[in-house]
Amino acid sequence: MAIGLLGVKVGMTQVFDEAGDVIPVTVIQAGPCHVLQLKTKGRDGYEAVQLGFRDKPRRLASRSQRGHVANIDSKRQKARTAAGIAPVPKAKCEPQRLVREFRVPVEGFQVGQQVDVGVFQGVLAVDVVGTTKGRGTAGVMKRHHFKGQRASHGVKKVHRHPGSTGCNTFPARIFKGRRMAGHLGAARRTARNVKLVRIDAENNLLLVCGAVPGPNGGYLVIRSTNKLPVPKPEEKEEKQDQGAGGRKGK
Repeated sequence: MAIGLLGVKVGMTQVFDEAGDVIPVTVIQAGPCHVLQLKTKGRDGYEAVQLGFRDKPRRLASRSQRGHVANIDSKRQKARTAAGIAPVPKAKCEPQRLVREFRVPVEGFQVGQQVDVGVFQGVLAVDVVGTTKGRGTAGVMKRHHFKGQRASHGVKKVHRHPGSTGCNTFPARIFKGRRMAGHLGAARRTARNVKLVRIDAENNLLLVCGAVPGPNGGYLVIRSTNKLPVPKPEEKEEKQDQGAGGRKGK
């Protein structure tokens, strides 16, 4: 599995393919991302590449965030140097606003290296992870798509109400999981197997088909999809014929 990228949602537009058909696309500014750290099995118990996206002003970054990307003189660092312990390699960049890890082999990566949209060359589809728009407290019609109550005689000012939610004398309580009004949105969601329409390497842009989670300006995690393509009808028939031949041979 190829490493992914961190990015931000720019907005939606439309492009035309070679046949002249209109394709609605979402424009994503992906990278360039700095490699901040390499996780190894010997030290961390697993392999991963940690990427950072978008510089954060130093006045807004904590000391630990600044020390994660650059060497900062401290008593502990001086003591480790005096003891002969080699310092951990740093990316030597500004603190990053968005930091995420990708569970991929660390071979071929170096701390401080920049990763751009070129990693998606040859990739047909991606998974896009984002945080959906926050809708606040929503009713049952908007949150759970309830039909609502009738607008007929006798139904007074309760047209969008959920109706009865309780049980009878037994069990005399409401079971957990009952669909009611409550908080909607602002949750992590993944759009899987989204077609990658175009790559603009000059401007670090990705154009993916359709919509992706989150508002314009929201941060995204883009990675190549692990979903298998749907087999074509002729491939299904060929597999069925092979299976039938194997059973006859037995």
